[in-house]
Amino acid sequence: METKILKPDQIDEAARLISEGELVAFPTETVYGLGADATNEFAVKQVYQAKGRPSDNPLIVHVADVATVERFAEPLSDTARKLMAAFWPGSLTMIFKLKPAALSAFVTGGLKTAAFRFPNNQTTLTLIKTSGKPMVGPSANTSGKPSPTTAQHVYHDLNGKIAAILDDGPTEVGVESTVLDMSTDQPAILRPGAVTKKQIESVIGIPVMDELHHVGTNEVPKAPGMKYKHYAPNAQVYIVDPGDSWQDVSRWIKNNQLQAPIGVMAFDDDLKMINWSTNVKQISLGNNVSDASHNLFRELRDFDDQPQYKIIFVQGVEPTGLGEAYMNRLNKSAGQMHFKQL
Repeated sequence: METKILKPDQIDEAARLISEGELVAFPTETVYGLGADATNEFAVKQVYQAKGRPSDNPLIVHVADVATVERFAEPLSDTARKLMAAFWPGSLTMIFKLKPAALSAFVTGGLKTAAFRFPNNQTTLTLIKTSGKPMVGPSANTSGKPSPTTAQHVYHDLNGKIAAILDDGPTEVGVESTVLDMSTDQPAILRPGAVTKKQIESVIGIPVMDELHHVGTNEVPKAPGMKYKHYAPNAQVYIVDPGDSWQDVSRWIKNNQLQAPIGVMAFDDDLKMINWSTNVKQISLGNNVSDASHNLFRELRDFDDQPQYKIIFVQGVEPTGLGEAYMNRLNKSAGQMHFKQL
């Protein structure tokens, strides 16, 4: 099966495929998702198979209105409605308790909760409305690899495994949505994203917990990205923390006389200050954490197409605001490995 590349003016075809139980990758403002009818258990099973995704890793349900959430979830609190008014459509996913048997266990990972998101991408909202189906939508990549920010990334990983890709160009944010657990007494962030803890607290007026604990072997995660290896390229990534010197990185490369090429992903100013060895491929992450978040997955994926690179040094930032989401993804890409450990 050859995967079709569809453009926004072909939404009717994409919607027909979703309605027929096929898989269609779709754009959001964060990354590309792998869409299937959330109410079709057979289609949802195919998502796990196409990605090679563990079956206890729950899926996010993408909707185009609040009424769809109300169809599946227990009555929404005033706090939840405030957050919806402030951040939907947008990069905030919320977890709610479900009505009995509202969604398949293949969507929920067997939990009594599910995650919902109203993405800020008009092409995908039109797709959901046209198909009349809420869509599950994990990142449209091989499980564990850097998330896709272009249709070409999706095609690289999933060609022949899914029916189509709805191509709406590169994504804007570049890291996945914030996941906020609203099924507990106190809201808790399970995965940081572009919507920050400070922004959420300013809307609801109560403290939000950071629930970023390690999920045990026999524990089902409430949200994607909490348990299994994610975002990792084939090469070993080392994080260069804000307090580290890129001059020291350059010296380490020269002193070790490595013959294989080395990747360096840093801010423009840091790249310009160093006289790098000839075996170093320099990649700009831009000038700030917003640029770096937008570029991170794309550049890591590009290195996967160049297997001669075994080591990549990547710019770290302070884990505040959007930097928390960036460092969450980068730490997982690196397997918590930092330059200072070399």
